[in-house]
Amino acid sequence: MEKRVTFKGWLLPMLLLLPQVFITAAFFFYPAGQAIYQSLFIPDPFGLSMQYVGLGNFEYLAKDPYYRASFVTTAVFSGLVTVVSMGMALYLAVLADRLIKGSGTYRTLLIWPYAVAPAVAGVLWLFMFNTRVGVISWYLGLLGYDWNHVLNETEAMGLVVVASSWGRVSYNFLFFLAGLQAIPRSVIEAAAIDGARFWTRFRTIVFPLLSPTTFFLLVVNIVYAFFETFGVIHTITSGGPQQATTILVYKVYKDGFVGQDLGSSAAQSVVLLLVVGLLTVIQFKYIERRVHY
Repeated sequence: MEKRVTFKGWLLPMLLLLPQVFITAAFFFYPAGQAIYQSLFIPDPFGLSMQYVGLGNFEYLAKDPYYRASFVTTAVFSGLVTVVSMGMALYLAVLADRLIKGSGTYRTLLIWPYAVAPAVAGVLWLFMFNTRVGVISWYLGLLGYDWNHVLNETEAMGLVVVASSWGRVSYNFLFFLAGLQAIPRSVIEAAAIDGARFWTRFRTIVFPLLSPTTFFLLVVNIVYAFFETFGVIHTITSGGPQQATTILVYKVYKDGFVGQDLGSSAAQSVVLLLVVGLLTVIQFKYIERRVHY
């Protein structure tokens, strides 16, 4: 029989919910409301006057080829970051789950990169791939490959994807490892006794049982790629070359804080919020059907 917590009055539940409601209102609803309000105006850079334009900012964005290109860039970037970080984390989690000697040290070393801030991670990878003093670019030069992410769009995209995925692997690794350790060993041992090889067991038993964890990480990593990779892109490429790494969240910053086009920047933030919300709804509506709890 399921036991439920009941309250005799309404005061205690309201007091318990009040801190979370206040935080949500202060850091989500109020900024979102301000963005929606400002997207209907064109303010001057000094904030002294505002001109009402209605949906003019959104119409301008729909006609802007650079803004439309940032959608494609964001889709490619977020997809690559999600696939690379989750794939590498799953591979390392499988190895850690099978490792017996030194497993504690191995797991600890894999968790460390998660403590590094995105901006710091971007600086580290920038130094390693610096065209003048970078150790990796120097070794690539010895092999006859002239690395230059400042001019090459593909190399710039590859570098920000690797730098963004590197710090996220640790986060995904923790969840995948916990999911693997929660799978009953008796099920895997029974399949091994029946003659199923490792990859057969992984494909037919382990990975389907990991589907709740995989679905959760899929949603979280896409949101991470949309928002939290700003520091990596800003420190490594600043959206270049030729806006090849300018994703939606970075264009909001570039147009609003650098270009001082505050109305367009507010409209972009509203569009970005709607896009992320729509992607999350689609994932829960269609992808979750394939998840086995």
